[in-house]
Amino acid sequence: MVATLIAALALQAPNTLTEAEKKAGWVLLFDGKSTAGWHNYKSQGVGKGWKIEDGILTSADPGTAGDIVTDQKFDWFELTLDFRNTPGGNSGIMIRVGEDGETAWQTGPEIQIYDHKPQDGVETTGYLYQLYKPTFDAAKPAGEWNQLRIVVDPKLCFTELNGKRYYEFVYGSEDFWDRVKKSKFSKYPMFGKIEKGAIGIQGDHGVVSFRNIKVRPIKP
Repeated sequence: MVATLIAALALQAPNTLTEAEKKAGWVLLFDGKSTAGWHNYKSQGVGKGWKIEDGILTSADPGTAGDIVTDQKFDWFELTLDFRNTPGGNSGIMIRVGEDGETAWQTGPEIQIYDHKPQDGVETTGYLYQLYKPTFDAAKPAGEWNQLRIVVDPKLCFTELNGKRYYEFVYGSEDFWDRVKKSKFSKYPMFGKIEKGAIGIQGDHGVVSFRNIKVRPIKP
């Protein structure tokens, strides 16, 4: 049965949902053809630096791409996506982003996507920036596809990279806020406090590609 499931997944076309996924409540955030459902932070439309080719969304020119966020807002959800980095590439997935801040990262916590070097230490793909860091590295090298899974659940939140769980935490817990207070985000009054916000992709730091961006809202 396991072999059959793996074979079925391998045959599934990118940027599509199976009937089982549809029944489970999954929704595509990227259709492989357009940036419908996304816009640049505090703006309309999507910067010309974002390119779509062969069903892949890429921040091809970070100078003109900019951070993009979903039109739709989410509180509790499960998000999965594939990403492919480039040498020295840098991006991130931001959660519960509000558009009343100066920048997206001043409101929504960011899970990093980073082509790090060993000496970079905590700057690792999957790191919930300045808050929760992995103790090991499950990222594949630049040029290869990785799968990121982010679960934001009222009972337990966690991040998984390529099937490996990095850390767990409770959003809004005493531990969560203690870590925020010790981070650079302590001076931003809206950070982490948006109860229902957009999902964002950082587009102004490096060339990174994405596909199969899917979300499943979670009912408390």
